[in-house]
Amino acid sequence: MALRTVTRKLCSRLPLPMFSSANALHSHATSFGFKEVKEDEKSQMVGNVFSSVASNYDLMNDLMSAGLHRLWKDRLVSELNPFPGMKHLDVAGGTGDVAFRILESINSTRRRALQDVSEDGLQEETQIYVCDINPNMLNVGKKRAMERGLGENQSLIWVEGDAEALTFDNNSMDGYTIAFGIRNVTHIEKALAEAYRVLKRGGRFLCLELSHVDIPVFKDLYDYYSFSIIPAVGELVAGDRESYQYLVESIRRFPPQETFASMIADAGFQKVEYENLVGGVVAIHSGLKL
Repeated sequence: MALRTVTRKLCSRLPLPMFSSANALHSHATSFGFKEVKEDEKSQMVGNVFSSVASNYDLMNDLMSAGLHRLWKDRLVSELNPFPGMKHLDVAGGTGDVAFRILESINSTRRRALQDVSEDGLQEETQIYVCDINPNMLNVGKKRAMERGLGENQSLIWVEGDAEALTFDNNSMDGYTIAFGIRNVTHIEKALAEAYRVLKRGGRFLCLELSHVDIPVFKDLYDYYSFSIIPAVGELVAGDRESYQYLVESIRRFPPQETFASMIADAGFQKVEYENLVGGVVAIHSGLKL
């Protein structure tokens, strides 16, 4: 399937439109898929889901997206434009997929343009923090790092942490990414506020997330695939239908592109924009801390 790209720049903060899928932000904050749950229960329930799917996470991503998630993550990292010596925070990135791409991009830049600089020195300067609330997902990432020969790489730093209460200092990061993770937090506004807090002036926020399709015929096909095929594949491959049913439902409860862009602007970010991929199946939202 070819990627279709549409970029819209928000020149000013937009009012939050009323959509049934995310009619009230408080409702979203207390939802677990299509179920309403207590706020203090959601994080534990989401944790159980990702503990369950961790061992099959990469395989299921390949099956559910026909491998396209790899291209989407490549696009995310290309938008970040990583550079040697940067301090970057990748949140909800336990399996290392985004962090490995960032490190590869930095190493490629180093090889092309910094031949005269000590590689060891740059390796120590570059810090890519992989932060995830789920230790099982982090364990998968650490194992993958070992398999790639990156187990002792000082640039990769694995941190168990909550997107809504990060332990990093104010104004400490050059970049912040979160891929397929922000829809699972209990309070999106808190996660965005934390992203803004830890970024330096000039730092960039980038979010890759499954989003909302607005092409009528394609939407019908996507809905059928989401609710009929994905849970069945989850049951067949991972022996876990319920977790993948939740993941599908959580996409529908996530705010539409314009609404989420407004939330990013409300957190303080400037030059907020988003890019739809595959007709809105996924979107990359971005903003700058100025």
